[in-house]
Amino acid sequence: MSQTRRQAYPAIQPYRTGHLDVGDGHVLYYELCGAPEGKPVVFLHGGPGSGCSQAHRRLFDPARYNVLLFDQRGCGRSSPLGELRANTTPDLVEDIERLRLQVGFERFMLFGGSWGSTLALAYAQAHPARVTEMVLRGIFTGRRSELDWYYREGAGRLFPDEWERFLAPLSDAERADPIASYRALLLDEDRNVRARAARAWTDWEARTVSMRAIHDVAGGFGASDHAIAFARIENHYFVHDLWMEEGQLIANADRLAGIPGIIVQGRYDVVTPPVTAWELHKAWSNSELQIVEDAGHAFSEPGTLDRLIRATDRFAGGPS
Repeated sequence: MSQTRRQAYPAIQPYRTGHLDVGDGHVLYYELCGAPEGKPVVFLHGGPGSGCSQAHRRLFDPARYNVLLFDQRGCGRSSPLGELRANTTPDLVEDIERLRLQVGFERFMLFGGSWGSTLALAYAQAHPARVTEMVLRGIFTGRRSELDWYYREGAGRLFPDEWERFLAPLSDAERADPIASYRALLLDEDRNVRARAARAWTDWEARTVSMRAIHDVAGGFGASDHAIAFARIENHYFVHDLWMEEGQLIANADRLAGIPGIIVQGRYDVVTPPVTAWELHKAWSNSELQIVEDAGHAFSEPGTLDRLIRATDRFAGGPS
């Protein structure tokens, strides 16, 4: 008999919200949800640049978890929106430490997908004593091969129509390095230029992220301020190789040896193909890799969501 797939927990509201000045002109929005005396967990959103949503609160049993969610620098409800200065991976790692102290977490579980998995790995390798467990999804470690697959040659062979739309704003010469070429457009003084570039950038991701494509995320012929901020920040990180050494997160996986982890990976993930999850699992002795055979990259796909809910329930001490 097939097992019924788990659904997200019912929608909840935060029991506490706040803003934390982390310096360098950045003020972070954060919220706490669930049970104040529950198991501490920090949720790390993707992108970089996207921000948290109400759906992310629903990945955890609200009776057993005390969930900290926050919008990273320049994202969502944090300010200033789209700010690139003092916005690097080391900055975000230290922001997690600042937030930990702000809310009084001594040790906690980490949950992150896509870029959130990158940041979770970077934090856990820098502060392993603070992390009790990790649940990671759609593994991205920022290696040049991973970026080239998605932004140079690889994913476009599977989505040639969408790839052509993605390259449309670029000249033939600029198409040799789309990440670098998009940077100039996303930093252009003309908002219309930035908006068109952000629209093309975000559409490429939206239309490849799931087994069922999501269209028109930016709306209209341009993009909202939040969509522009997302594209600018994501591109900013990729242009700078995420401020990490090539292969750093897998090379340093031995630092995670004492941390149990569950890796949930879609078999047909075009954004972050399973090879990276496999290599991380092989390097991380205390990890369990779960391949979802009917899923792409998005956390909301039924098979992936089922595995994520079961993972958080398991680490909360409930049935899996």
